[in-house]
Amino acid sequence: MKKHTSLLEKFRKKYIHNVENPHPVLHSILIGTAVVLFWRGMWGVLDLYLFPENEALSFVTSIALGILMLIIHDGLRKIDELS
Repeated sequence: MKKHTSLLEKFRKKYIHNVENPHPVLHSILIGTAVVLFWRGMWGVLDLYLFPENEALSFVTSIALGILMLIIHDGLRKIDELS
């Protein structure tokens, strides 16, 4: 029985074959650009909605949320390593 391959999986295989493997620098530029654009968008949204009237509170809250996310991520990774 033939496996059903999704459209996304076909695109991923073509991308890896045509871009990622033969052009690692181009791939790095695309990924770097995507990360910067995401970061810029998140920064803007947080500036608008996370305590926009109180800049100091917004900064402290952002730092606290970031640290909490890192602690949770690291904790989950360590739990996964134990199993």
